[in-house]
Amino acid sequence: MFQIVVDSGANIPAELVRHYDIRVLSFVNITDGRPLVCFSPDLTIEEERAKGKEYYDAIRAGMKVQTGLIGCGEFEECFRSLSENGDDVLCLTISSGISGTFNAARIAADAVNGDTPGEHPCVRLIDSKNASLATGILAIYASELRSQGKEIDEVVPVIESMVPRINGIFTVGDLRYLAKTGRLTGSKAVIGNLLSIKPILRGNRDGFIVQYKKCHGRKASLNSLISLVCDNVVDPENQILGIAHADAYEESCYIMNEITKRIKVRGFINTTYDFCTGSHVGPDTIALFFLGKDRELDGEGLLSRASQAVSAQLDAIRGDGIVKPVPQGGSSRL
Repeated sequence: MFQIVVDSGANIPAELVRHYDIRVLSFVNITDGRPLVCFSPDLTIEEERAKGKEYYDAIRAGMKVQTGLIGCGEFEECFRSLSENGDDVLCLTISSGISGTFNAARIAADAVNGDTPGEHPCVRLIDSKNASLATGILAIYASELRSQGKEIDEVVPVIESMVPRINGIFTVGDLRYLAKTGRLTGSKAVIGNLLSIKPILRGNRDGFIVQYKKCHGRKASLNSLISLVCDNVVDPENQILGIAHADAYEESCYIMNEITKRIKVRGFINTTYDFCTGSHVGPDTIALFFLGKDRELDGEGLLSRASQAVSAQLDAIRGDGIVKPVPQGGSSRL
């Protein structure tokens, strides 16, 4: 048996964390000088949405937010506790390209593995090279493989092979927040907001956030997200699609409904954007996550090769050939 550990940037709703038996180490933000634990394990989907609205409304009103890392000590304490109980550990983290969290987990894993006798390391790490539900969905697939009785040595290569193909695409509501992170100059943010320029951004193969295209107007950016999913997703009937929104629930439902008009999917996870990464992109951000042809969102020659690979990966997760629904608590539509 092995245990699955993620940071709260994986953005898995608490109800699904409980259902899939996933351990979450939470980021702690400093909001107006006070600590805020980003993940609350006992909330319902509705309570998470209400808490998210309160949080992003406070940011709109000018609340100052500082985000931090999960320390090596916290990872090590978690890993040691699980390994001393006789369990192996699979830890998935937010991209090393946007956070030092993976490195903190790596240092902790090295310490624990160095003190643990045996031929194989008891702690395995996977850098998701992405954020939010891109990490969370991988963790859920790992849990489904575990529930089939597969050991960690069988699960790790399957999940690692998905990393280059799990897409994260998003648009923001206000360019000022991108300017604060250095992805845009302040003057360009002001002009872009005045002209209603809405960028589509994505995580690239190396785990960095890059601009993919620009749209004029919010509706155009939402429709662009819909088209990017429908045009690039592979084997949608057998995979979970993720939507994370920073207090933009109605628009997230619009996206979900429009996607289901065009393609049939196994299910959605629609949840509030985690507070750590959500603070950097700002209120009204909407992001979508799915297994596709390739993270670069181009190259028709990749389609056949990638389709076969992704289908094989999803077949491995299904195992018995039965497509299992996402539990009701973690989805706004099944």
